[in-house]
Amino acid sequence: MTIAGAPLPTRKDEDFRYADLAALERAWPVAVEAIALDAGEARDLVLVPEGGQVVRHLAITLAPGAQFDLRVLNAGHAYGRIALDVRLERGARFTLGAAQVGGGAQMLELVTNVVHAGPDAVSRQVVRSVLGGQATGTYLGKVLVARGADGTDGEQSVRAMLLTRTATANARPELEIYADDVKCAHGCAVGELDEQGLFYLQSRGLPPSAAKGLMLQAFLAEAFVGAAREDDLNAAALAALEALL
Repeated sequence: MTIAGAPLPTRKDEDFRYADLAALERAWPVAVEAIALDAGEARDLVLVPEGGQVVRHLAITLAPGAQFDLRVLNAGHAYGRIALDVRLERGARFTLGAAQVGGGAQMLELVTNVVHAGPDAVSRQVVRSVLGGQATGTYLGKVLVARGADGTDGEQSVRAMLLTRTATANARPELEIYADDVKCAHGCAVGELDEQGLFYLQSRGLPPSAAKGLMLQAFLAEAFVGAAREDDLNAAALAALEALL
């Protein structure tokens, strides 16, 4: 569904704080892709979009007991933005594993708004970014636990690896909780490759470039553990890394 006449957001809108508004304007308004799972239904989806500019907005609704596994590789775009609105009813489970790989002047964004509307639902988000050149990678993720959604279990794990001092990672994992007896956590880190790890691999005979690539490949693979197409996703992430390195 596309909302005709919808005004272009500004940077005052938190979900668009780091967006490339000039690029976004060319794709605006963005059609909302609705995905609805019935009670007890289980489904998985892999997104590896292609193109110089990618702007997508998914609205996902999980009925009681539904399970949805979403894996995303956001790479190779001059501008790539993927926005997710997710609503979980009683006992539903949502899994997101996403990797972003960018170089040059690329801008990559992942924006998630996950609402635990019913009790005993589970959400897991694992986001890994590798950025070089003057690339910018952004993750804005909000988990809202509504009143009455007791027993919620929500987790966000966000890490970014910068290959150059000119690359930028923006990260904002956020929790908003209005229920009791919940288990929610988030972790966020931005850093560079571990020098000791690189030294160890090189001491075992790996050339520096191969050691670097192996460590980065393992880092991104954390987003795809347990995916239905894990091998395909890791191969696509490796190809994106090779193009970056």
